[in-house]
Amino acid sequence: MGAMQPMHWLIVAVVVVILFGSKKLPDAARGLGRSLRIFKSEVKEMQNDDAATTAAPVVAPAPAQLPATTVATNGAAAPVAQPTEIKSL
Repeated sequence: MGAMQPMHWLIVAVVVVILFGSKKLPDAARGLGRSLRIFKSEVKEMQNDDAATTAAPVVAPAPAQLPATTVATNGAAAPVAQPTEIKSL
């Protein structure tokens, strides 16, 4: 007898309509549907990301060793700044 009977559900529905009003219920349902759609797409994207990382791990190549230079972000070689002595006043 612990299960909700149809009469119980009817009472719950009437109380919800009285509390929230008939105008706000469709907006709330629409917002809930959008949220669930976004959640579902994010879960699917996370599963695809996990499958991609476990299928083929990507190994980055080691950077080339250049004497006294560093590789700038645009790929050009730039000279390494030498440390300078700081003089106190």
